[in-house]
Formats: sequence, C-alpha cells, structure tokens
Amino acid sequence: MATPSPRDCAALAETTAALPPGTDERLSGYALMGMPFRSGHCLAFRRFPASSIGPAYAALWLFRPNAGWTIYADAPPEQSCARYFGADLAGTALTPVERHWEGPFALTVGVPGVVRWSLELKETRSTAALTTAAGLLPEGFWGRPAVLAGMGRFMGPALHAGTLRLAGTVPNGQTYQARPMRVWVVKASHAVIDGTDAGAPKPLPQQLHLGDFWLPQKGLFVADMSLHFPSTAPARTQPAPTNQQAAHTGAHPGRTTS
Repeated sequence: MATPSPRDCAALAETTAALPPGTDERLSGYALMGMPFRSGHCLAFRRFPASSIGPAYAALWLFRPNAGWTIYADAPPEQSCARYFGADLAGTALTPVERHWEGPFALTVGVPGVVRWSLELKETRSTAALTTAAGLLPEGFWGRPAVLAGMGRFMGPALHAGTLRLAGTVPNGQTYQARPMRVWVVKASHAVIDGTDAGAPKPLPQQLHLGDFWLPQKGLFVADMSLHFPSTAPARTQPAPTNQQAAHTGAHPGRTTS
C-alpha cells in the first residue's frame, strides 16, 4: 500500500473531520508547525476541520522581527488559536486564510495583502521513522506528559529542528498535549511578507516560543494531528456517599453532623 501524501492526509481530514474522545477542548487537523526565514520572520499554519470550541478554521501565524506575533484566522479569536496564545500576541485579525494544494507535496497558503507562502514537502528517513513510531505507540501513552516530554526531546534533535515540546502550558494558561501521527519536512519554501521577499529558510539566532510551545527551527508539516487542552475539562464532582459508606463513617446521607 502506498504511503499517503500530505495532500492525501489533508483531504482525508477535510472529508472525515472528527474529534478525539474527551471532555476537554480539542482540535483535529493538520499544520505547518513553523518556518523561520533569513529576514527574521517566522510563519506557521494551522487547519482544524474539527474543533470543539467552534466552527472549523484555518490560521496563519506571522512573526515580524520588530513587531512580534500576529495570528490571522478565519474564525474569531475566542474560537481559534488566539484563545490559547493571545496573551503573547501583538495582534489578531479575522480574515480569509487561503490554502491550495498544487500537488501531493506542494502547498500554498496565504492571507490576501499580507502573506503568500509556498511550500514543498518531503519524507526523510527520520520523518518516516517517527511516523512509524507514532503509529505503534499504545493509545493510553498519548495522555502521559512524561511520554510526550520524551518524544519532544527526541524529535527536536532527530529532525534538526531545535527544541520541541508536545506538552506544556500555553500563554493563556491552558495546558496542552499534541498528538502528531504523521510528519514531513519542508524541502523548499518561498514567502512574500508585507510585499517583501522573506529570503531563504534559515534558523533564527534565538528560537521562538509561545509559552511552552516552541516554533521549530526547521519547517515541519504534521497531519493526523489532534490537540487536547486537559486543563479545560470540567472538574470532576465527588459522588454522594452510599448508605454502606455512610455506615462506616458514622454519617448519614443527607444529614449533617456537628
């Protein structure tokens, strides 16, 4: 069986959008985790066809060296990425976010009048090994912070992407857990930002991060991805004691003691 391409995975996400089980806030889709450029800019792209916080949405993140982060999204801030990262942003904008697959490994995204960004993706031995390992990991392990921490520490050096963290806390205070099941690297990329060529992809002198989420120093595309925000789950309530439990403690259901 042929390995699905990034375009195949994106198409599947669009047509079979489904949220993972849970009571916390959850998102599911695909993303370009981040890409720094010689100009000092950094771009990232998110597409979540399934969302527990509102409608499906797409978002483009833009870091300007002298102005900080702006997130452009086609859903309001409270229903998109700014819900979690807003505290560290210079601004947000509600606007169309374009995306078009030019081929199985070629994606163009943009915001009219702001960014036009083309990407060519590829599989490497490292990305293939990580995709295989993710598929073999038992379901219950994905919710364990220690396991996710170990995976992040391994993925960063293995992909020459700097620091990566699959679990932590975002700027607005929620905890997050990321589950990327498939990964590719960016083979080539070109971006025009605010009318100016951003230059060749190049690691920044200081790696960027928003809270505990680190933007990779090398372009990484992930698919079959889900995000959980465990701290947003409703608090569990303690069940009322049964008659048998009350007998052991000397208390009676529905009666207060003094």
